[in-house]
Amino acid sequence: MIYMDNAATTPVKAEVLAAMLPYMDEYYANPSAVYRFAGDTAKAVRASRESLGAKIGALTEEIYFTSGGSESDNWALFSVCEERAFKDCHIITSQIEHHAVLNTCKRLEKLGVRITYVPVLPDGIIDISFLEKSISSDTVMISVMAANNEIGTIEPIADIGAIAHEHNVLFHTDAVQAFGHIPIDVAKMNIDMLSASAHKLGGPKGVGLMYVRKGLMISPFISGGSQERGRRAGTTNAPGIVGFGAAGDIAFKDMDRDREYVSGLRDRLIRGVLTSVPDSRINGSEIDRLPGNVNFCFEGIEGETLLILLDRDGICASSGSACTTGAVDPSHVLMAIGRTRSEAKGSLRLTLSSDNTAEEVDEVIEKIQRIVAKLRSMTAN
Repeated sequence: MIYMDNAATTPVKAEVLAAMLPYMDEYYANPSAVYRFAGDTAKAVRASRESLGAKIGALTEEIYFTSGGSESDNWALFSVCEERAFKDCHIITSQIEHHAVLNTCKRLEKLGVRITYVPVLPDGIIDISFLEKSISSDTVMISVMAANNEIGTIEPIADIGAIAHEHNVLFHTDAVQAFGHIPIDVAKMNIDMLSASAHKLGGPKGVGLMYVRKGLMISPFISGGSQERGRRAGTTNAPGIVGFGAAGDIAFKDMDRDREYVSGLRDRLIRGVLTSVPDSRINGSEIDRLPGNVNFCFEGIEGETLLILLDRDGICASSGSACTTGAVDPSHVLMAIGRTRSEAKGSLRLTLSSDNTAEEVDEVIEKIQRIVAKLRSMTAN
């Protein structure tokens, strides 16, 4: 098997699993308990909170643990509107956000919140001019992802944050794809709230974080006990949090080395496919792009069929299409950057990691070339 779907999830690293296991067995106490037995577990949770915060320039008390990126996104958007009872609220986001943001915005619209969806340029970079002109007196938040999960485009987060603060507007970024893969500094980038998830960088599923700038008052998302300083109730997921901390330590320590290596594989894959497969196009920015992200469109090909045939050849990848109510709909991201419905349905996303090799890349190029040629010949006949 050749695994090239790391944007969807990553395998838990051996060192991460080793760090987690004691907190499922030996140190199983609830860290909220007052007895001494719980102290070691509580100490490990604090250590992960401190470590993860430091990696993005945040204070320990500015990190809140959640169940993942989707919860963090929901919490960020709902909290600022709930503080205003969902009245006189305006949120600005982009047309290419993850559905954790877009579907939350749809829910907020039903509650009376006004949402502006900013278009993007053909390379997936947000239209900064349009964004700034959209700010009005009732704008409470700008939410723009740090890097796109489908096409890998890295957004100008620092510029967006500066615009937000210039207009006294909060800035939230969904950094699920970026965290641990590219540098982030919440102070330098003017970020007020940030979402991240452990399983995108070799950590366990079911745990994420939200950074909330100190002094920012937001309402709790889950009511109940006093966990997470009263802002997010629920028994603390100590093994998951310890795993997140361990994964963060590895990812940030190896970031520069991995970026260089994985970017080389990415560029090898892009060159190989574009030169060997006629009528193929790359989606997203060729410059401001995540190290491991590759997204193609192939003319005259159904992406879902291509995926099935790649899977039969032992290659794990994904498509920009989503199956809903029995129909395959084109990716909203690809449509937003100007692809036609036909082009969008012929998309393929391959996302690499440091576990991949040049030999695997070459094998994938050969198999894509062969499968695309076969599918086109069948269509022609």
